[in-house]
Amino acid sequence: MEENNSITKISQGLNVIKKNIQDIINLSNILKTSLGPLGMDKVIRETRKNILITNDGATILDRAKIKGEIRKMIVELSMAQDNEIGDGTTGVVVLTGGLLEQAQKLLETGIHPVRICEGYEHASDICISYLEKISQIFDQKLEIFQNLVKAAMTAMNSKIINRSKKKLAEICVKAILAIADLRRRDVNLELIKIEGKIGGNLEKTTLINGIIIDKEFSNPQMPKEIRDVRLSILTCPLEPAKPKAKHKIEIENIETYEDLEKVEQNYFREMIDQIKTSGTNLVLCQWGFDDEGNHLLLRNKLSAVRWVSGAEIELLSVSTGAQIVPRFNEITTSTIGFAGRVRESNLGMNQERFLIIEDCPLSNSVTIFIRGNSDLIIEEAKRAIRDSLCVVKNLLKDSRIISGGGSSEMACSVFIKEIAETNLGIKHYILGGFSEALKIIPIVLAENAGYSSIEILSNLFTRQISEKNIHLGIDSNGNGIDDMNKQNIYETLISKQQQIQTATQMANTILRIDDIISLERDQN
Repeated sequence: MEENNSITKISQGLNVIKKNIQDIINLSNILKTSLGPLGMDKVIRETRKNILITNDGATILDRAKIKGEIRKMIVELSMAQDNEIGDGTTGVVVLTGGLLEQAQKLLETGIHPVRICEGYEHASDICISYLEKISQIFDQKLEIFQNLVKAAMTAMNSKIINRSKKKLAEICVKAILAIADLRRRDVNLELIKIEGKIGGNLEKTTLINGIIIDKEFSNPQMPKEIRDVRLSILTCPLEPAKPKAKHKIEIENIETYEDLEKVEQNYFREMIDQIKTSGTNLVLCQWGFDDEGNHLLLRNKLSAVRWVSGAEIELLSVSTGAQIVPRFNEITTSTIGFAGRVRESNLGMNQERFLIIEDCPLSNSVTIFIRGNSDLIIEEAKRAIRDSLCVVKNLLKDSRIISGGGSSEMACSVFIKEIAETNLGIKHYILGGFSEALKIIPIVLAENAGYSSIEILSNLFTRQISEKNIHLGIDSNGNGIDDMNKQNIYETLISKQQQIQTATQMANTILRIDDIISLERDQN
């Protein structure tokens, strides 16, 4: 039976564009108050027992159930910023809202949406070129560490954990430098594992030169520390094979039972002998093993860890050089991996135990071990650390930086305003609208810091022109307007360029939608 779709509702024209613009402006208004170092937090109640408190734009967009197809499309586009750069999601949505707000005014004057899109693309190209012109290159040879720390601290300014931002920023930079291939300027963030445990405070967060596994040795009598580790990674259980089909064994006398026990014992002995012959002294198993196997491992002075997750097994394989073995008879000297030391540690009064695998020869895998007094703090710290890691990674790829605090947006706004004054007609109005939209970032930063946004914006605009200082921006520490270079507030050039490009593309996407066609199944 064929199913037919019939058009039941058509909305088109300028009204659709204005409705879509208003939807995005409303979404932008939600995130506005989360922008900047003094941005407010949002509470997302996922269930009655599970709430999330954060001011991270990417997390809010990802976890909040945004309704409306147009809003969902903007969420997907803004998450691309987070996936590509790792930071700046809030700024992208806020800037998109500013661009669409100005576009709405241009539409009311009778300018066609296509002309607005063309003008916005042109203005975006001007911004990208101007940002490259005003960017700075820090001295990588003399001050690489301190400059990377400053940039990482800027990424943490808006987070809950900003009181410990210097300590966490230094950890992030050390972690990146430990795994980075500086010759190729390549950074694999998968080699950095982030773990957290409740207890202590953020100042006790440490960087471990190795991998942490949230497991303990399978037997409490096994040694708590092993040096010169030769490990095997197994994805098969340490127990006799079980038939996949249903089966039933009838034991009629004691001799049959003893024979069955001997078969099982021989099976275990073969497995243990295979492990010992390969030279292994630590077994990491993705599955479990029964008490008999655990006992035999202890008797043969072999340490073991069971129920290791698949992600941890893959990371250990890359770091130690051990091959992932699916069957015991494939364990040989060529499949084992190596590590300098494996030790078991514990935390707090609850004696939560975990393993630390250090000095892995094939890769410089590191673990950032976060301490905090609640799950909320630990999860927010993980998000902040991820943002900072991405910022440092981007700086290693491209060492150009620009001043933060809304100074670069205001400088671009002034520059485009000057270009707009030299043009006539529609181009003049569109470039002027783009210039006004860029001011939304310093305006929101000023509002969230408790300043009078109109007064601060007017003074900032005037001082940047009169003092010819493009580094003047919004100082949220109470000074109003200050030089962002003196405040050590930096952002990466590629992050800011990506923000402007993404926001322009999002705004143009909305402006090009003038029809909403609803389809419903024909019930006849």
